[in-house]
Amino acid sequence: QVQLVESGGGLVQAGGSLRLSCAASGRTFSNYGMGWFRQAPGMEREFVAAIRWSGTTYYADSVKGRFTISRDNAKNTVYLQMNSLKPEDTAVYYCAARQGVAVTTTSRDYVYWGQGTQVTVSS
Repeated sequence: QVQLVESGGGLVQAGGSLRLSCAASGRTFSNYGMGWFRQAPGMEREFVAAIRWSGTTYYADSVKGRFTISRDNAKNTVYLQMNSLKPEDTAVYYCAARQGVAVTTTSRDYVYWGQGTQVTVSS
């Protein structure tokens, strides 16, 4: 079992920045691929970013160049730095984990999920 707890969400004006954190506990964190997903009201959950145990990163086109995913295996934590935020980034952001070296952009491939943290970007 892996427990994930997100933090760092909030209300920010367009153009601002937020950093989300996801603290993991349970199994060996470095063995897991980590992802961030988001879900806006009435919308399906969508992929935002992912990072392999090795540090290789992947991003959705909509956030590329604005968001940065990183991980600190010593602290069992993954981060999502979000810059140049837009109102369309408003959503509940979820941290997710899947065992193994690979990461995917598909939410159903991730076994463990956090409770989510709300990000609201005002115009």
